[in-house]
Amino acid sequence: QVQLVESGGGLVQAGGSLKLSCAASGRIVSINDMGWYRQAPGMQRELVATITKYGTSNYADSVKGRFTISRDNAKNTVYLQMNSLKPEDTAVYYCNADLRPGYSYDSRQYWGQGTQVTVSS
Repeated sequence: QVQLVESGGGLVQAGGSLKLSCAASGRIVSINDMGWYRQAPGMQRELVATITKYGTSNYADSVKGRFTISRDNAKNTVYLQMNSLKPEDTAVYYCNADLRPGYSYDSRQYWGQGTQVTVSS
């Protein structure tokens, strides 16, 4: 059973920092892109950042220059360093991975359970 488990969310004041982690576990053959998405109350889920297995990253305009995505391929883990946080960054943050599980010849999308990030003004 493949799982993505996030950690690192919490409450922080505006201007502060948080670092999210997401570890993929289970029978995994390979992991392609990994990323972070977020969903605020009453809003659609939106992309925050993605990173390829080679380290090429992509960011939403709203977080460029403040957030940094990285990954450790040996640990099947992706990170999101969030600096200069704003109240509008408040949301549930979800980890995503495009990976090939051990029982399949095909890759598919997996999601974590989500971690709450709350930024107070």
